[in-house]
Amino acid sequence: MNIPFRSYWDLLARYIQPQKGRFIWLSVLLLSSIGLQVVNPQIMRFFIDTTQTSHEVRLLALAALAFIGLALAQQVVGVSAAYVGENVAWIATNALRADLARHCLNLDMGYHNNVSPGELIERIDGDVTELSNFFSQLVIRVLGNILLMAGILVALFLEDWRIGAFFLIFALVTLLALNQVRSIAIPFQKQMREAIADLSGFLEERLAGTEDIRSSGAVDFVLLGIYKLSYRILGLWLSVQRRFIIVRFTAGFFQTLGAAIAFYAGYTLFRSGLLTVGTVYLIVYYISLLRRPIQELTRQVENLQNIGAATERLSELRAIQSVIKDGPGATIPSGALSLAFDNVSFSYNEDEPVLSDINFQLKPGAVLGLLGRTGSGKTTLARLVFRLYDPTAGGIYLGGVNLKQPRLQELRERVALVTQEVQLFQASVRDNLTFFNRKIPNERIMEVIEALGLMRWFQALPDGLDTKLQSGGRSLSAGEGQLLAFTRVFLRDPGLIILDEASSRLDPATEQLIERALDRLLAGRTAIIIAHRLGTIHRTDEVMILEGGRIAEYGKRLELAANPTSRFYHLLQTGLEEVLA
Repeated sequence: MNIPFRSYWDLLARYIQPQKGRFIWLSVLLLSSIGLQVVNPQIMRFFIDTTQTSHEVRLLALAALAFIGLALAQQVVGVSAAYVGENVAWIATNALRADLARHCLNLDMGYHNNVSPGELIERIDGDVTELSNFFSQLVIRVLGNILLMAGILVALFLEDWRIGAFFLIFALVTLLALNQVRSIAIPFQKQMREAIADLSGFLEERLAGTEDIRSSGAVDFVLLGIYKLSYRILGLWLSVQRRFIIVRFTAGFFQTLGAAIAFYAGYTLFRSGLLTVGTVYLIVYYISLLRRPIQELTRQVENLQNIGAATERLSELRAIQSVIKDGPGATIPSGALSLAFDNVSFSYNEDEPVLSDINFQLKPGAVLGLLGRTGSGKTTLARLVFRLYDPTAGGIYLGGVNLKQPRLQELRERVALVTQEVQLFQASVRDNLTFFNRKIPNERIMEVIEALGLMRWFQALPDGLDTKLQSGGRSLSAGEGQLLAFTRVFLRDPGLIILDEASSRLDPATEQLIERALDRLLAGRTAIIIAHRLGTIHRTDEVMILEGGRIAEYGKRLELAANPTSRFYHLLQTGLEEVLA
């Protein structure tokens, strides 16, 4: 497998371009460091030759001071280059992480259903971390050592064209040999990165289910799974290291050969009287210095193989496109929105329809109660309205506009989805309410909290809006999570709300608080409520019962409730549990 340098260059150019000024400064430091490394041996050559032909202490002292000064300057420049390089690397890799995270968030749910969060984390963070070396040390060292090699060869040409020509050919042969073995470990590196991603996904899923694993006595089976995945990673790592040995042996062979030739050439030319002792020292020093960039390039060839695997995996991720395409930009009307399903059918798999021939119209400001057993298609219908999926047949219209016409951002600003499991982040209450949007002032948040009648809940928070919450909502009750979700929706002011009501039991005080907040939230808005409680059904205008992905009953709530032959009438008499089980 061969990862072309073109792919590295494209990646570098894309993320270094915004830091052009820093990169130019880095290049200046790099060139200065190379110049100092090439010039300093010339001073030592002068020092040695002066001791052979003259004993003038003043000249020797000046040469010694110049040598020490340039050596110190070289260290300062080297440290400065490393600092600037690391700065460039972190800015570039953070930008790459943000781009990848944005790309993953824009992918459709079909992709996310088939990929574990652990694998995505490994790609966005693990693979990108590999590239941080590429943006900093590797760029500095590869380009720097190539330029250093060029500077040494120029200096050798100036001393003796025959020596310069020979070592030019020698350097080219060495680099060509290294390039031939450059990619031999990339396939195994890629497999190892994938195995690490599998382990991350495995751990993420098992740790999330710790309580169930312990209660079912499955700890040993989980540990066995970790052992098998870790053993696979070890085997791939050993395969990579065996191939790295080939790279190191190739470089070591050429380094030893070059040193032997340098000593022989220097000795022969000195015996012939063509070179002074100082010049022989200079040539031998330059050849030994030439070994360093070759050694560094060898190490960076190994890094290029790591980076090649990471780059390939990231390229594969970036090549994945969402099947949900952004609309051309039709405008959704303001205010409460109408909703219409026109012969809508949908299936996750072609042979298994989840919804079939769904037809209904919901007027602006109306509230639809959605009922049905588990697996009847209630959640899928809600996802279609939010355009997490597109229907396989038929059309959905929001405010008279086909859902495929507006831009996704506008659609998801005008439609709000509240799920049973409210997602909370390990951040402040303010950040959880606004989704980290700093443009929303605290005054606006307080207005919404007061409008929803949640001041008593807010006043119970120990640090107000700065109260820290734990990820997953572990620091909040189910009712408090619902209240927080309502506040989020109110801040967005959507025209349509989809509420998958929490089925958990709530204490009377919290339930009363939620009922009041829900009254204010639904006022002046269209809503679909996937209901689990009788009290919620009583606030709806229309009722739809789904069964097997089809509409079993649909109509005005009051009319259905008064019709003894309707399913809804029967549910009211016997309780909702029968259809919501």
